[in-house]
Amino acid sequence: MPQPQGEELAAVRQRRDEIRERYLRPRGERKPPTTRGIHHAALICRDVEETIRFYQEFLGFPLVELVENRDYAGSSHFFFDLGNRNLLGFFDFPGHDHPPFSETIGAVQHIALSVSPEQFAAAKAKLDEAGIEYLGPDRGVEDSLYIRDPNGVGVELYREELGRFEGSELL
Repeated sequence: MPQPQGEELAAVRQRRDEIRERYLRPRGERKPPTTRGIHHAALICRDVEETIRFYQEFLGFPLVELVENRDYAGSSHFFFDLGNRNLLGFFDFPGHDHPPFSETIGAVQHIALSVSPEQFAAAKAKLDEAGIEYLGPDRGVEDSLYIRDPNGVGVELYREELGRFEGSELL
């Protein structure tokens, strides 16, 4: 995907600065959110068992429920425990064509999961041992490691506390 350069890049950056100035409020001036948080993010998978093996057996997120989707006969709806009372859900849709992952409007670019420094090191070693390709921390982003799940969903293991971004307290 071509990245903006020159005057186009300068215009994009200027627009971001204008948006930040218009909408970003200092922490003490922000209204409280109107929800308690994300109950679960629901993604689509090609293969239920392959997805369970990746998230539970490889990444270590316990499968906590597997039921039939109430909106589509034969479809499974299942959840993984991500910690801190957060769930990651998946649906499969038997009979549907599932094209390869595409980074486009409406798609999930990645999900970022907070891990401790020890968990980060262990995951990196496990990926190296299994020969699974990943991006980072070698590309200048020391606290991030990016992989793709069997469905093409980007998963970032982020060595940062919840509510923080690049060392800054956001919440």
